[in-house]
Amino acid sequence: MAEALVSVQIIPKTPKGEDSIPFVDEAIKIIEQAGVKYQVNPLETTMEGDLVDLLSVIEKMNHRMHELDCPSVISQVKIYSHKNHKASMSELTKKYR
Repeated sequence: MAEALVSVQIIPKTPKGEDSIPFVDEAIKIIEQAGVKYQVNPLETTMEGDLVDLLSVIEKMNHRMHELDCPSVISQVKIYSHKNHKASMSELTKKYR
């Protein structure tokens, strides 16, 4: 099992005031390329893995937004960690599924 779950909602200010969804899609591509386990939800995406690696993914997501000429980005982040490396999306939500 992973040591951490990290949920992130990225909110880019788009260059010309256009819809942010294509920019969010670009951020999700960064997660896909990282090869971490993840789940896209309506308002945020949750990743599972090593905390340092997951925080690095968020850093890359923010850099990508700036590469796409977004003047600013807000990243709202939630972190769950467990000292015995027992952080799992499926374990935390199994009673609801």
